Amino acid sequence: MLLFDIDRHREILDTITRNKSRSLLTGFGVFWGIFMLVALLGGGNGLREILSNNFDGFATNSAMIWAQRTTKPYNGLRKGRSWSMNYNDVIRLREQVSGLEEVQPMISEWGRTATNGDKRSIITMKGLLAGYQNVEQPKMRYGRYINEMDIKKSRKVCVIGKKVYKEMFAGGGDPCGKRICIDNIYYSVVGVDYSSSNININGSGDQSVSVPLPMMQQAYNKGDTVHIIAVTARRGVAMSDITDEIRSVIASPHHIDPNDDKGISIFNSEVMFGMMDNLFSGVNFMIMLVGIGTLLAGIIGVSNIMMVTVKERTTEIGIRRAIGATPTNILSQIMTESMLLTTVAGMTGILFSVLILELLELANTTDGILVAKFQIGFWSAVAALALLSILGMAAGLAPALRAMKIKPVDAMRDDG
Repeated sequence: MLLFDIDRHREILDTITRNKSRSLLTGFGVFWGIFMLVALLGGGNGLREILSNNFDGFATNSAMIWAQRTTKPYNGLRKGRSWSMNYNDVIRLREQVSGLEEVQPMISEWGRTATNGDKRSIITMKGLLAGYQNVEQPKMRYGRYINEMDIKKSRKVCVIGKKVYKEMFAGGGDPCGKRICIDNIYYSVVGVDYSSSNININGSGDQSVSVPLPMMQQAYNKGDTVHIIAVTARRGVAMSDITDEIRSVIASPHHIDPNDDKGISIFNSEVMFGMMDNLFSGVNFMIMLVGIGTLLAGIIGVSNIMMVTVKERTTEIGIRRAIGATPTNILSQIMTESMLLTTVAGMTGILFSVLILELLELANTTDGILVAKFQIGFWSAVAALALLSILGMAAGLAPALRAMKIKPVDAMRDDG
């Protein structure tokens, strides 16, 4: 009995060696299954981050309001009228719509040329207040954002986007304190915004130059005209619940039908983010379905191979029973073989998938900054390994039970 116990693990390895090609084929099924599961989970995480970066820093409970030609007649006025918002609309929204947290106006000038010595850049100029950073959060690479003192004193300062910075300060370094010229007006650079969001509010953030709103109103004789009003809802308030109220407050002084949703256009980001969440819920479900389905196919292959192995070893098992091996010994041996094969193939699959995901991360690194994280978490890998162990036991259970039922007399008769 002692000799049997010592030799049992050696015989497990001998069995796998004798059936090398069959074991490799079966192990590849498990390897591919766990590789697909882990790689798809990591790839799904990376894809989510890449798409989320398109809206990075943008408030999820926000909306953008702008004026377009009216599409409905109202109070004797014909449809198709042009109109524009003004700063009084900002004040009315702040005072009359209690569900709003931020109400931030914006004015813009497109296709302007900024110069710094012999360097030029075509930019979109944006006039903003300091509070706009609560709607679209900047990522300051250098310096700071526009503040309240800049607004109060109408300072000639600016925050430049990533592309503008690279075009006008090709040598790199901190440009804060240096000046750029736009339309014969010199502005002191106080910050560089490296936001990665691809939401273009009156122009790309990468190619924009943001200046204090009052200063831009004076420089371009804008008066109190406002091109866009950006708003965010208070905590617990859904933007879709107050959209009609917002439109009514703006419509009344401009004599516009409050139901004219095209004349007063409102882009509700809450709807967009909701669609993204639903999309990724579906993607995650499909990833789990495909990954676990592929893994189960590999495990079923292991179970089938172990059944064939048990049948081929009927005589061997019968002899072992005859010399004193208990049913528990036989059960342990078959289960150990199954778990060993499954675990080795599965661990190899996990390591290979982690390597592939690491390469994907390296390919998605820009300016030394990781754009998207593709790797799965530590506990996700532990959960995958635990799942492998459970499935390995399950794969070996049926063959082990079959092996336990083999009687020495029947095995000898089968051999004869």
